[in-house]
Amino acid sequence: QVQVVESGGGLVQVGGSLRLSCAASGTIFYDMGWYRQVPGKQRELVAGISVGGRTNYADPVKGRFTISRDNAKNTVYLQMNSLKPEDTGVYYCNAWRYGSYGTRLDYWGQGTQVTVSS
Repeated sequence: QVQVVESGGGLVQVGGSLRLSCAASGTIFYDMGWYRQVPGKQRELVAGISVGGRTNYADPVKGRFTISRDNAKNTVYLQMNSLKPEDTGVYYCNAWRYGSYGTRLDYWGQGTQVTVSS
């Protein structure tokens, strides 16, 4: 059974820090990433990381967030520093791998709430 489980969200003051963790099980994934969703809006990519360690960040979080992964543990992390109110949202972990005949299989966690108070 493939599972993707996030943890680490919570309530933090402006300028504070949080570290999100995403533990995957059941398979080895290629790219993994963190998405954020605000009510009434679609999910947007915050940060992504490939199996080889290449990273990509949304412009608003560059210099403040760091994504990393431990392939041996099949876990991805998002270290969030200098948090701002606009960082508030539900953060979802996404992971994908190739299926049969070159298909792509996506898996999503249940989400973890991050609230930055101003």
